Amino acid sequence: MTEPSLPELEAERDRLYAQLAAVGDFRRGSVSENYRRCGKPNCACAQPGHPGHGPRFLWTRSAGRRKTIGRQLAAAEVGKVRRELARHAEFTAAVEQIAEVNEKICEARPVASTDAPSAPGGEKGGSARRSRGRRPPR
Repeated sequence: MTEPSLPELEAERDRLYAQLAAVGDFRRGSVSENYRRCGKPNCACAQPGHPGHGPRFLWTRSAGRRKTIGRQLAAAEVGKVRRELARHAEFTAAVEQIAEVNEKICEARPVASTDAPSAPGGEKGGSARRSRGRRPPR
């Protein structure tokens, strides 16, 4: 199988950009469903085998180094948030595909004479020596 041509790769990238634009609203994170026991000895949740009160839904996402942000969701919000989370997965998959196609485009595009760095005196130009100047007294 042959590699796709440069125009084919650029057309694929344009298609992926259109797919990315169609993703719509999205958000990062996850939704967890939790049950809990209230601690009252006469409550039904205290009985063996009872799952506890709930479900309670919590949307959480990472917010940088070792920090998580969360918010309890109303029952009516759960479906909406789950759809937005699924669209985030579509977004990240499209971005990954765009990056892969762009790498192929970079490899397929011919080298222009202005793109190549010119070295004085042939291929082994080396780096120019730089003067540090005078050091300040300590």
